[in-house]
Amino acid sequence: MKVCIIGLGLMGGSMAIDLKKRGFTKHIIGVDNNKLHAHTAEKLGLADEICDLEEGVKKADLIVLATPANVSLHLLPKILDMVEEQVITDVGSIKKNICERVKSHSKRSQYVAAHPMAGTEHSGPWAAIPNLFDAKAVIFTEAENSSKEAIEMVSQLYETLNMPIVYMSASNHDIHAAYVSHISHISSFALALTVLEKEKNEKNIFNLASGGFDSTVRLAKSSAEMWTPIFEQNSENITAVLDNYIQQLQLFKENILQRKTEDLNQMINKANSIKRVLKA
Repeated sequence: MKVCIIGLGLMGGSMAIDLKKRGFTKHIIGVDNNKLHAHTAEKLGLADEICDLEEGVKKADLIVLATPANVSLHLLPKILDMVEEQVITDVGSIKKNICERVKSHSKRSQYVAAHPMAGTEHSGPWAAIPNLFDAKAVIFTEAENSSKEAIEMVSQLYETLNMPIVYMSASNHDIHAAYVSHISHISSFALALTVLEKEKNEKNIFNLASGGFDSTVRLAKSSAEMWTPIFEQNSENITAVLDNYIQQLQLFKENILQRKTEDLNQMINKANSIKRVLKA
C-alpha cells in the first residue's frame, strides 16, 4: 500500500514514522507546499518521495490530509475531485465544517473524517517523533457517510498506531474538543501573554519559573498557523466554553479577594476530582 501524506509537520511526519516502521506501508509519498518542510521531511526519511498534490493523490492508495484546518477545508473537495478508488482521511480537530463542506460530494463515501487526539506544542517536520499516537484515542465522525471499505482501511491505519477508535457526530466532537483541547490552548496563550506583559518591567520574573509554570504555558508554544483557524472554525463552541471558564475565574477572584477560605477549599477539592475523570 502507498500512503500519501499531505502536510509533513508534527502530525503527518509522526504518522509517517510509525506507519513505515510498523509495516502498514512500504512507501510514503509526501506533499507540502512549504519547500523547506518538504526537503527536510525527505532528508529525515519521513517521506520516500516528494510530489505535487495531483501526482501524490494519483499514486496513492490512501491519502492522509494533515494540514491546518483552513487548508484542509479548502483541499478536501479538490482531492475528492481527483480520486478514483482511493480513500481519504484527515487529522483535523474541527469536524463539523469539513463534513458539511463535502456532504453532497459524489465521492463522499471515500472520505473518513477522523481526529487523532494526540500532539505536542511543536510544529514542522523537525517535531515529528515515533510513538506519538500510542494509547491515545482517535475520533471517527459521521462514519455512517463513509463506505465500509474506507472505514476498514482507516481503522487499520489507526490500529497500527495503537489508537482506540471512538465514534460520534461531528457536532458533538467539536463541542468536546472545545472543552478538552481548545480551551487549554487559549488558557495557555492568555497566561503567557499576562506573564510577558509583566516581564517588561520585571526582568527576573522567569528566573522564578518552576516546572509547574512551564507545564502550564507549554501549549503557548503552539503555532498560530494551526490554532487561529481552529479558533475561527469552532468559535461558537469555544466562546461558550470561555464564558463558563471566565465565570470560574471570576469566582476564584471574588473568593480570594474576600478571603473566603472555606469556599476556596471547596472549589479546589471539587477540582481535584478531575483526577478520577482523567484516570477513567
